Amino acid sequence: MDILRITLEVILVATSVLLILLVLTHKGKGGGLSDMFGGGVSTSIGNAGNAQTNLNRLTVTFALIWFASIVLLGLFQKILV
Repeated sequence: MDILRITLEVILVATSVLLILLVLTHKGKGGGLSDMFGGGVSTSIGNAGNAQTNLNRLTVTFALIWFASIVLLGLFQKILV
């Protein structure tokens, strides 16, 4: 039971870091954090619709994994206490 809990905690930390990075790489609508770091300058790279769609799918996938790990950790906490 401890190995599964530790594995879920590692998954939670890894997906948290990846979600932060993925959200910050999204194309901003203007005036956001991505424009502050030069996101508004690269117009030819930022207009790639396929890359943006893949980035959205990847972000949603990691968000679902993050959510599932939180729910499972909560269930383990409730069972063990």
